[in-house]
Amino acid sequence: MMNKSVLYVDDEPMNLLLFSKLIGAKYEVITAISGIDALEALHKKPDIKLVFSDLKMPEMNGVEFISKAKKSFDDKLYYIISGYELNNDIKKAIETGLITDYLKKPFNLDIIFKTIEKAFT
Repeated sequence: MMNKSVLYVDDEPMNLLLFSKLIGAKYEVITAISGIDALEALHKKPDIKLVFSDLKMPEMNGVEFISKAKKSFDDKLYYIISGYELNNDIKKAIETGLITDYLKKPFNLDIIFKTIEKAFT
């Protein structure tokens, strides 16, 4: 059976917990509290297929993290999940293929599950 691992990066511990509880019933969820931790997680578990990242984080924002991650892990699907409206940074990331799509917080479980299921089919 194919491993169905998802990485979620967010600097808010409550969001990490919520995502893990909601998505973890059906998929393996790896969480990271920063872009630096997320890069480590990708190195430790290279079979992760999807990466969801918050946009606004200290040290390294979501777009910066994904830019770095894609250099070593170009085979993953990357998504930004943010409470912020679609802005120029996110639009540019979609247009250039840096990210697959942008999802809005608060989490819409239907959209997240459909996104994950589509990636694993």
